[in-house]
Amino acid sequence: MHVDIITAVPELLRSPLEHSIIKRASDKGLLQINVIQLRDYGLGIHQQIDDYQFGGGAGMVMMCEPLDNCITDLKTRTTYDQVIFMTPDGQKFNQKMSNRLSCFGNLLIICGHYKGIDHRIREMHVTMEVSIGDFVLSGGELAAAVLVDAIGRLIPGVLNDETSALTDSFQDDLLAPPVYTRPAEYKGYKVPEILLSGHERKINEWRYEESVRITMERRPDLMDS
Repeated sequence: MHVDIITAVPELLRSPLEHSIIKRASDKGLLQINVIQLRDYGLGIHQQIDDYQFGGGAGMVMMCEPLDNCITDLKTRTTYDQVIFMTPDGQKFNQKMSNRLSCFGNLLIICGHYKGIDHRIREMHVTMEVSIGDFVLSGGELAAAVLVDAIGRLIPGVLNDETSALTDSFQDDLLAPPVYTRPAEYKGYKVPEILLSGHERKINEWRYEESVRITMERRPDLMDS
């Protein structure tokens, strides 16, 4: 998978995208991430990328021309399956969307900053608008990192055990069951006996029942699906 990310603040993306599972995916050649500095397409000697908004109001807006020039340039080299804008008013990101996006080959992600981007860019280029929750961040960079991490771990070959992602929370509209490791007893707290039994069918049944119980307690809304 190839992912290009347009940002005014590349530094915010370096740490989350250069460590752990995403770094392993990059090292294996399974995920290529390019972070593009929008200021390279800025206007004038000061490489301007933002301006005051028409109609007045607080906050600067990312300008049309730098973003359009950047996106147009990238499109001459790559045919994108989706051009994604990270925005609080976008479609809510979830595991189903993550599964769907992980099947694509080329993605372009636009990170807003300041008050947002000129709406004409959304009309001209954006094919998908995504929100990671009902809250506002200083920019789209951290949201983009969340999206890339969630997608990247689903690419075949990224995880050492490819079945691991299939048992994550939300994959089947259920939360994950409790997990335990050694020792079998710690400060009076014991691992459920069934997990020590070696009986695979009964263990799977227990895990499913626990998933249903926890989902009913914590996220009953998921049971509607």
